[in-house]
Amino acid sequence: MTTPRFLEVEAKFAIDETTAAPELTTLPAVEKIGETVEHHLSAIYYDTADLRLTRSKITLRRRTGGKDDGWHIKLPSDLGRIELAAPLTEPSQIPDEIMSNIRAIVRTAPLEPIAQVDNRRVESILLNADDAPVAEFCDDHVTAWSLLPGGERTSWREWEVELAGEMPGTEEGTELIRQATTYLIAQGARVSSSPSKLVSALGRSQENAPLPPHLAGILLPEGDPAFAVVEALRANRDSLISWDPRVRRDEWDSVHQMRVATRELRSHLETFEGILVSDELDYIEDELKELARILGEARDAEVVEERFHDLLDSDATGLIDDTAAAHIKDDMRAEYNEAHARIVDTLNSDRYLALLDTIDQLIAHPPVVDPTAEVAEGEESGGKPAKPSEVLYDHLAEAYKKLMKRHQRVVDNYGDLELPLHQREDYVHDMRKTAKKLRYAAEAVGEASKKLKTGKLARSCKSLQSLLGDFQDAVTARDRLADLAQDARERGEDTFAYGMLYQREMDNAAAALEGYDDVVADIKRGFKKL
Repeated sequence: MTTPRFLEVEAKFAIDETTAAPELTTLPAVEKIGETVEHHLSAIYYDTADLRLTRSKITLRRRTGGKDDGWHIKLPSDLGRIELAAPLTEPSQIPDEIMSNIRAIVRTAPLEPIAQVDNRRVESILLNADDAPVAEFCDDHVTAWSLLPGGERTSWREWEVELAGEMPGTEEGTELIRQATTYLIAQGARVSSSPSKLVSALGRSQENAPLPPHLAGILLPEGDPAFAVVEALRANRDSLISWDPRVRRDEWDSVHQMRVATRELRSHLETFEGILVSDELDYIEDELKELARILGEARDAEVVEERFHDLLDSDATGLIDDTAAAHIKDDMRAEYNEAHARIVDTLNSDRYLALLDTIDQLIAHPPVVDPTAEVAEGEESGGKPAKPSEVLYDHLAEAYKKLMKRHQRVVDNYGDLELPLHQREDYVHDMRKTAKKLRYAAEAVGEASKKLKTGKLARSCKSLQSLLGDFQDAVTARDRLADLAQDARERGEDTFAYGMLYQREMDNAAAALEGYDDVVADIKRGFKKL
């Protein structure tokens, strides 16, 4: 079932009860006022006891009355907010299509009512010269109750201007919101200090709610080497969870970004082993590796599909027959759809939710080595305890050493034509994975230590990662062309087109390595500066 989805772009204004409604046809984009209707709306908002959704700037409500009664969830977005809707059901039966968007945040915690918001709304449709809707203007008279401990009843009036029709996400829409804001302020309104009716309804009662697990733990001093590691893990954890619902909705590039967050999280755990010490680390690393593998199946199919389309679009020979073109164009999409379905099954599993819980506990209670014990050991041996920057540098140096070891293996073996092609290419692929780990480590260390300027090193590693990523994409696409050719051969079809494109990807892989030596030299210079 496809969940209705909307991009919500709006501006909210606080207004006195006695202020007259504005004349909105003075706005350049508004030619006339369309239908004006009064609605009586009543919404119950749901969240966990520790307000996991509210703290993530997500609202979940069940609303009756008006033209769109039902379940609604609003998610943060770069342009505004994404609103998803589902039909009205019983209060205790939150639809699966709604729950899937918040499963990574809520997990197994029960959802319960946290506020009731009743609203007498006078809604007007604003039309342009072509009688097309450009916005909705709502004059809201709100009464709300916070159901949290210490919650109170509050009332207020507010205006909302929400873009409609084709306007959300456009420059014209942005300009209309700007003009409306200027005009309504001139009419006595004030830009609302609250991002939503729910936040206004809860008020200070939010302070009475407990913190969710990943925010309820101990705070490390910024000078502690573990502080940098934990903050890096926290950022990766937040990224992983933010991409989860987008992957479920199959948004563009979402699988790639969730895979990046998964790999970066695992890389930090491996690179900074010894700063954090726990048996749980191996479990988390293994589970993240499996999650990255499942995401990788879909990502590889996605990348290969894009490359195949580019190969077809750029072909100037005219030698690709229609049958081969159809398979090259369509077969990877079917493979991606199957792989994406496996991802969704994984994200719905108890195993995945348990992994997220364990990561949260690790962040809340990081298993750091007791600094007091380290000092005592240093004093007994007559030495001084290592400074935080020295500890971080040692871990960074170890990651750099691993990269140089793999680089030497590439230098010694890639040109050896007596070795199998895939073995030589695996050496290059290992180089890319190690460069990625060094980059992640450099970024984490640079954010934590003012003494270690790791920016150049991180940028050089990113350049190498990109260069070798192009190489690996060409290799992956080439191998899939070989598979398609074998399938075509078994069907008795012409395989010439597959062989021609196979050779093009061989050439693309070779071209990707042309800047390899220069980028490695940049990495060496970047590390030497430390």
